[in-house]
Amino acid sequence: MKISALLRWQWSAYLNYHASRTNLFIHIAAVPMFLLANISLIVSLFELSLFRALISLIAMVFAFGLQARGHSMEKNPSVPFSGPGNALARIFLEQWINFPRFVFSGGWFRSLQNSTAP
Repeated sequence: MKISALLRWQWSAYLNYHASRTNLFIHIAAVPMFLLANISLIVSLFELSLFRALISLIAMVFAFGLQARGHSMEKNPSVPFSGPGNALARIFLEQWINFPRFVFSGGWFRSLQNSTAP
């Protein structure tokens, strides 16, 4: 699937997978953590700092794990990954494009208002 099609597909059902209050709060903290860890990883590779690169990778895995836990609380479970390439593409597109779009468009706040407390 092309990147543009994958982005449209993710976005078309985004509200279905981001409706739980707990998941929304996890995402609002974990996505920036993931993004900062991505940037830190790139910088550490340019600086040849293997320790910092390892810490960055651990932070990325931790942030993604938190989000996976949040998605497990959703009424609608996420669509399983179809393979490693699909997993990487979906993860990075959601983190860098669709979740920030969700927040800046007001979708995150509207979803929070419509969510129910656990």
